[in-house]
Amino acid sequence: MKKLFFSLFLISSLDTITAASKPNIVLIVADDMGFSDIGCYGSEIPTPNIDALAKGGLRYNQFYNTARCSPTRAALLTGLHPHQAGMGRLAEEAIGKKGDMPDAYLGYLSDHSVTIAEALRPAGYQTIASGKWHLGMRDESKWPLQRGFDRFYGILAGATSYFKPEGNRGLTLENQQINPPSEAGYYTTNAFTDYAIRAVKETKPDAPFFLYLAFNAPHWPLQAPKEDIDKFVGKYRGGWDKLRAARHAKMIQLGIVEKNWLLSERDADARTWDSLSEKQQTDLDYRMAVYAAQIHCMDRNIGRLVETLKSEKKMENTLILFLSDNGGCSEPFTDLGGGEQVQINDPGMSGAISYGVGWANASNTPFRKFKSCLNEGGIATPLIVHWPAGLKTAAGAIDSTPGYLTDIMPTLLEAGSASYPAEHHGQSILPLEGRSLIPSFNAQQKPDNERIFTWEQYGNKAVRVGNLKAVFPQPGKTHGTGKWELFDMSSDRTELNDLAAKRPDELEKLIPQWNAWATRVKVNDVPKDTVARKKGKK
Repeated sequence: MKKLFFSLFLISSLDTITAASKPNIVLIVADDMGFSDIGCYGSEIPTPNIDALAKGGLRYNQFYNTARCSPTRAALLTGLHPHQAGMGRLAEEAIGKKGDMPDAYLGYLSDHSVTIAEALRPAGYQTIASGKWHLGMRDESKWPLQRGFDRFYGILAGATSYFKPEGNRGLTLENQQINPPSEAGYYTTNAFTDYAIRAVKETKPDAPFFLYLAFNAPHWPLQAPKEDIDKFVGKYRGGWDKLRAARHAKMIQLGIVEKNWLLSERDADARTWDSLSEKQQTDLDYRMAVYAAQIHCMDRNIGRLVETLKSEKKMENTLILFLSDNGGCSEPFTDLGGGEQVQINDPGMSGAISYGVGWANASNTPFRKFKSCLNEGGIATPLIVHWPAGLKTAAGAIDSTPGYLTDIMPTLLEAGSASYPAEHHGQSILPLEGRSLIPSFNAQQKPDNERIFTWEQYGNKAVRVGNLKAVFPQPGKTHGTGKWELFDMSSDRTELNDLAAKRPDELEKLIPQWNAWATRVKVNDVPKDTVARKKGKK
């Protein structure tokens, strides 16, 4: 079948890239990790390998995700808004079968989208996916190998046991669902990295590769190797208020946040630390210790991958990107955390054994709210870019230009001299929504005060244009007001001063822009049953 392609960029802001000099590309995604959970963004958790990438690369401090797992992965891998890619809600493991849902809520990637892998492969790239998919699973047509990847090892579902993935949260190798691991010491973070390293070593030397490494860490359930947990037990006895204050101070020192972005108040669902009993404090210290261990272990594995790239003499011309899919997760909205204490580190658990609202609030320092909310705590993500051969900015630079997940696809296509298709497998493909970040690699990116950023998740709405952001928090468990609020991101990015009553004319200019976008991407076609999910599913 004839395939039609058009050139994505007439003139590249990089020098002309020959086939021999095309960079390898590594896209690393953390799962449910907050904005301040790594050292170079303010955390006390040791993440030396991620920090080293930041020190030698570029950090963005106003980059946005879509607040939830599947929608973020859809926007990240397709360059489209989640609803355009069929992922206005979570993947179909939770919300229905083919034919049940309108186009914006299919629960798997639409045929009118292409993945980064599908776009890079015609340009000569070898494509590898390892880790969490969460973009459709009920038949093979929705799996990674059918969406452009040459190799895959990981989980198709949204969450799993780190120690023993099994059942409908089990492991898949290429196109085969495989038995649960039987070896002692199995841990998904290690195993996903093992596979990625092996696949990189087995790539052909005369062609570049694209590796999508999507960890399930630090998503619930709380599970980590004992030797990692032991490093953190007792370090969180001071509580979440002290932790948030310490992180905020460090973030200001690092230049990640501005001094005038005041620390938001403790979330309404988190009690004062001193009001908790001694046992509750001990238990919560342990929960946060396990969460920290999950991140620390992920960092160690990223270090293993970097060492492999160095030993294979591929590091210089490898473009590495690291980000999180959404803010820290407060599920199930209790400050004592989800599940029983004895269920932590139980290999048989794969559900919401979690660290609770108070610690999620700390993960998202200095912002308000969490995963699924469209305040900054839900959608702000750390983004680190490292590319020795391609970055022209000063090492360790911070870029404050607002950006969005849809920018990743055009960035990687430009870096890899690849074209974006107008048609794929006989289906017309929607035009890209993002813009390349390559100018920022050369310190040439300038803020665009007319650019429109838009979000919707389960009735929560948000739009940002320039420094003004309007948010409509749906009433419910997260204390949403059910009305539009207005914030100035330049002076109040932590969203403490609602300007809706003081500047109604400016708010009234933003709301129609959200409405027009919602109509265009079919947000308004949301069916009532998309919120009905099977018990125990993510």
